[in-house]
Amino acid sequence: MADLPLNSSSAPSLEHFWMPFTANRQFKTNPRLLTKAEGMYYTDIDGNKVLDATAGLWCCNAGHGRKEISEAVSKQIKEMDYAPSFQMGHPIAFELAERLVELSPEGLNKVFFTNSGSESVDTALKMALCYHRANGQASRTRFIGREMGYHGVGFGGISVGGLSNNRKAFSGQLLQGVDHLPHTLDIQNAAFTRGLSPFGAEKAEVLEQLVTLHGAENIAAVIVEPMSGSAGVILPPQGYLKRLREITKKHGILLIFDEVITAFGRVGAAFASQRWGVIPDIITTAKAINNGAIPMGAVFVQDFIHDTCMQGSNELIEFFHGYTYSGHPVAAAALATLSIYENEQLFERSFELERYFEDAVHSLKGLPNVIDIRNTGLVAGIQFSPNAQGAGKRGYGVFEHCFRHGTLVRATGDIIAMSPPLIVDKREIDQMVNSLSDAINAIG
Repeated sequence: MADLPLNSSSAPSLEHFWMPFTANRQFKTNPRLLTKAEGMYYTDIDGNKVLDATAGLWCCNAGHGRKEISEAVSKQIKEMDYAPSFQMGHPIAFELAERLVELSPEGLNKVFFTNSGSESVDTALKMALCYHRANGQASRTRFIGREMGYHGVGFGGISVGGLSNNRKAFSGQLLQGVDHLPHTLDIQNAAFTRGLSPFGAEKAEVLEQLVTLHGAENIAAVIVEPMSGSAGVILPPQGYLKRLREITKKHGILLIFDEVITAFGRVGAAFASQRWGVIPDIITTAKAINNGAIPMGAVFVQDFIHDTCMQGSNELIEFFHGYTYSGHPVAAAALATLSIYENEQLFERSFELERYFEDAVHSLKGLPNVIDIRNTGLVAGIQFSPNAQGAGKRGYGVFEHCFRHGTLVRATGDIIAMSPPLIVDKREIDQMVNSLSDAINAIG
């Protein structure tokens, strides 16, 4: 494919939109504008096809342009465009909750609807506080996150998160009483590991030290991503998540898995919890819950947490929390998405293609400045050494080169993440990896 032009005479004015997580001035000098999407491909504003190696933003797991979803959305908007969930309800939200619980790990049988991963995280943190207060342990208010963790952009999420750029400008307003576990990235000992590394499970033992420091009676919850996605596909070492579960149970601390990226098939099962055999107390989700079609998230909760919070007179509100759009009727999109996942066995497909995808991405080992490759399911991270111009320059150069040659990947500093829709085939995997290989060689 010929180089894609970075400007177009048909582009709209770029002046007024302050873009999220974007170098706005850089982007508006050389914009990348997408106008259509179908199957595995976007179409840019000049009509060029762009292979989607990122499932949009980790969310379009069933591919793009699914008529089942658009027709479900259209039908629902015509029938009822909106209904409140405060002291009211509508059948579709209850139906969706039931369908979701059929997929969830054992015991997580209650669902609270949100509109994003950020809202799911803040909801989960509030649920933990609500539970401990209702359980007579109101002193449990401290949270423990992890370095390099990403839990959205609410004040709760950036407080328990561990990405410095998301935190430092707001440091004076972060939640008090938050501590962090060490991250699990270990390039020195585990570079180019296929799947989960045998090194690093002992890092979970730091939680015991934090319990000794703060007192178990003061800790509400530990929140981690089973796989850290936004930080650059950082995987849990073998046995690490299991050990966190053992320690939290021992001390009566809730364990929250942030599965906004990993839920709905990304790592080869409906949930990472199921793939790696560790059941937390709360799971946060969003993104692929409805294939990115409508802003939506969901928090899955163990029965004992919900039931403990159901106290007081029946007419009293048990949990003073929620959103105008919680359980929006256009959740019909999620119902259609779940049917696609089931009918096309996309979670199983993610697992079945894992080895081919793994071999393909690890073929990049040995290319200039590639210092690590990490993978599981249909997700991979390729990490580069920084160049002399500064951290992130090489990663951005690879990202831009890929786009100009017809493939969309995601850059996080000097890490390229690949997370294609689960409908991807082997030919498209080869195309993605070849495009990335060309970019790495070109950027050097």
